[in-house]
Amino acid sequence: MSLTVEGALSLEVFSRVPVTVYAGEAQLHRGVRWVHPVEIPDIARFLTGGELLLTAGLGIAHTADAQRAYVRDIAAAGAAVLILELSGRAYTTMPRPLVEEAARLGFPLVGLDGELPFVEVSAQVHERLVDQRIVELTAYERLNETVMRLLLAGRDNVAFAQALAEEIAWPVILEDSSRRVVAYAAGTDVSDIAVSAWDTHSRVLHSGDAAAVTLTSAALVTPDGRAVGHTAQCTRRAVVIRGEPWGWLHVVHDTDVLHNVDRHAIDRTAEAIAVSVLSAREVKAQAAHRENALVNRLLLGDLSGDSFITRALRLGKDLRGRSLVVAYGAKSAPAGEQRERIAAACDALTVPAVIAEVGEDVVAVAGLARPQDEPAVHGRLTREAVCAGLSRPCPPRDLPTALRQARSAASVAASRTGRQVVRFDDLGVLRLLVSLAQGPELANYVEDELGPVLRHDAGSAHPLLPTLRAFLENDGNKSQTAEQLFIQRRTLYYRLDRIDTLLGRTVEDNSVRQDLLFALRGKDLLDQTDGRDPARDAARAAQNGK
Repeated sequence: MSLTVEGALSLEVFSRVPVTVYAGEAQLHRGVRWVHPVEIPDIARFLTGGELLLTAGLGIAHTADAQRAYVRDIAAAGAAVLILELSGRAYTTMPRPLVEEAARLGFPLVGLDGELPFVEVSAQVHERLVDQRIVELTAYERLNETVMRLLLAGRDNVAFAQALAEEIAWPVILEDSSRRVVAYAAGTDVSDIAVSAWDTHSRVLHSGDAAAVTLTSAALVTPDGRAVGHTAQCTRRAVVIRGEPWGWLHVVHDTDVLHNVDRHAIDRTAEAIAVSVLSAREVKAQAAHRENALVNRLLLGDLSGDSFITRALRLGKDLRGRSLVVAYGAKSAPAGEQRERIAAACDALTVPAVIAEVGEDVVAVAGLARPQDEPAVHGRLTREAVCAGLSRPCPPRDLPTALRQARSAASVAASRTGRQVVRFDDLGVLRLLVSLAQGPELANYVEDELGPVLRHDAGSAHPLLPTLRAFLENDGNKSQTAEQLFIQRRTLYYRLDRIDTLLGRTVEDNSVRQDLLFALRGKDLLDQTDGRDPARDAARAAQNGK
């Protein structure tokens, strides 16, 4: 902590005489850089700022105008405080013009009711300043070592924010140029409120070039209605890359002014982040790695839903107080492409989401402001041409169930023509097929019902399964089937007779058609799953560090 005027006045030497603060009491937090005994009237021209001035008053004129000018000049020069000895050498009482001018300027003016050896005052202040400088230099060296270690290790923004929070013991929030939180460390009630209404905090409170703002008590109410009970400050620094702001570091703190070490730490961290994000692709890959790891742990059962929400917040994904919906992207496009489409849909709706690649699939856990917002997510995913399954909205504790629901719906979506987004609630009886697909029962059923036709097609240049599929999908309507297949009805009749012979029963029977259609849907699911196991994929990803 830097030496302040208040800290200097608490030194042992000042306890020897009564000390009175005549003006500027609200500014006693000012930092003291040096101490000077002064007895000349034009001392202001020799000052550089931050000085603690000791005087017996011999250099202060006795006219009101001159006294006011004296205070004005030293205040303008940046002096930290003027301490006047009222021992009778020049004054026995504090001159009123000095008090009035100091009060008008908010400048600290202190009187000593008795003599003090200024040599001892200087010695104690200098000793404290030297001690403090050693502490600061040690802190600077420690911070530089930490920053260099993180840079050499290729760590990402989350690690830098965490390191800064540990160094200064205040919450740290990092946002990018689009005003989105990308890292959050050491959260408190006050900073949690700021993150919950981040758009207002970033765009309104920090409007223009405001580097520091006060969080008023009206803004400090938690989502559950609790008042935090005190105001706070938020100081930010720009993260500049090639002359352009990439983002801003925000530090939420109680004191009006951050200490020198804290300011240095913030500046150094901002510079380090700028270096680490020069390659946007690398930063994006690191963020994806963290989200992949988080979702993989959820799939493996290593995390509860509530723990997932807490860890997601550290990545800048604020899912607190929201209904969650899981989108499970099926294998219809490269996983990277699916991920980009799902991310684009969430960004368009300003929905926070943790998105991960799990094997050949993509899993997204998105937070809805209201459960009724699920149709908007479904519609946006559809417009982005995503092939996916969508779970029911749920609270955090039901996330494992939502994952299973979305995976089931994704299996059905993948078996259909084109890219569709299928809701779990729309599956109906297909839920049974999806459950059976996890074991041998469905494969056995498909073989029992369709085996003869499948064996025929395996050794024939003229497969019959497409004809059977069209006939079943048209509910036994031969005219529509022939038209769909672009064949004559006579050819269709021949193929259906051949299918009846292979199956040993007639497809004209409605119950037979229902059994075969059910088996055909099961075959489609089996063809799409192709033996893939999301839990196994998650375990492999965790083992490989993907």
